[in-house]
Amino acid sequence: MSLKDRITDDMKAAMRAKDTDRLGAIRLLTAAMKQKEVDERITLDDAAIVGIVDKMLKQRKDSIEAFEKAGRTDLVDKEKAEAAVLQAYLPARLSAEEVAAEVKAIVAEVGAKGPGDMGKVMGAAKQRLAGKADMGQVSAAVKAALAG
Repeated sequence: MSLKDRITDDMKAAMRAKDTDRLGAIRLLTAAMKQKEVDERITLDDAAIVGIVDKMLKQRKDSIEAFEKAGRTDLVDKEKAEAAVLQAYLPARLSAEEVAAEVKAIVAEVGAKGPGDMGKVMGAAKQRLAGKADMGQVSAAVKAALAG
């Protein structure tokens, strides 16, 4: 079953269960998916959907920080609930050691020599690790690998 089908099935289940919070988060995700499909005239594959989910999770994290600073606990709770629903659609995250090992392999494949090759390595890393690791963590691992 593709990720898109799983999301659709989850949306139907949330409708039947009258789980409005979960349904709202899934509808936001499907709207973002449809928007991308219409804008780019493509059919999304699982990797593209994971990218959308990752982007939405980053937005939720930023919103949570802003709402906490403003003292809006009601909105913080809502954003955290949406983030929890979205998190279920991401593959398991890699550990820091696994990310470092992947980055070392990518550096060797690309033939990167120093910090000037950061863009080349990050491009390859984004393709291979999208959704599997936090890109900030990947970036730090690439810097460390190219510096050492």
